[in-house]
Amino acid sequence: MARYTGPVCKICRREGTKLFLKGDRCTTKCTLDTRRGSKAPGQHGATSRKQKEYGIHLREKQKVRRYYGVLERQFVNYFEKAARSKGMTGENLLIMLERRLDNVVYRMGLGTSRSEARQLVLHGHIMVNGKKADIPSMLLRAGDEVSVTERFKNSKKFLGTKKIVGEKEHTTPGLLDNFRSATVPKWLVTDKEKVTGKLISLPARDDIDFDVNERLIVEFYSK
Repeated sequence: MARYTGPVCKICRREGTKLFLKGDRCTTKCTLDTRRGSKAPGQHGATSRKQKEYGIHLREKQKVRRYYGVLERQFVNYFEKAARSKGMTGENLLIMLERRLDNVVYRMGLGTSRSEARQLVLHGHIMVNGKKADIPSMLLRAGDEVSVTERFKNSKKFLGTKKIVGEKEHTTPGLLDNFRSATVPKWLVTDKEKVTGKLISLPARDDIDFDVNERLIVEFYSK
């Protein structure tokens, strides 16, 4: 299965909630806030149907999978690993997804969305404990430190750009501005000068602010 590359607003409309697939733009300009966004996409989107139990479980699973940008096979692997671990399977699953490198980079503010954070990792701009890491699905542990390469620190994408149009100066903010203004979860600390982030602990269930009922996901895979 290939990664979805179509309009991401359709995904949010299908799940009926903001998944912040465009980052901060979802808070200021979102299709869900319009009349069009009140219905699911497609020819039968406006048709009101009572969801069956299977449909409710499926939508919850799809919502989480799309929120973190994980493919179906990957998601199943995470669930199976969570089921084998000690503790609650649903909580283990969400914590595992939060520990993904691309998600941590996004939480640090080094990407305006998870897809952009994933791209930074794939392009080799991110380091973990001083070594280049280009695998977005890499699971981080408490004590791991995330930083950016020196080459990327000097790039226009990171620093932003300034140009004169007519008599006015137009500034395009870079990821450095986003990093310095980002609010990070309590399990993560950042150094605004060195542009680094460190996991001081593993995320807990209470630290995940996404509205999800993980019990429905467990029931979906238990059938």
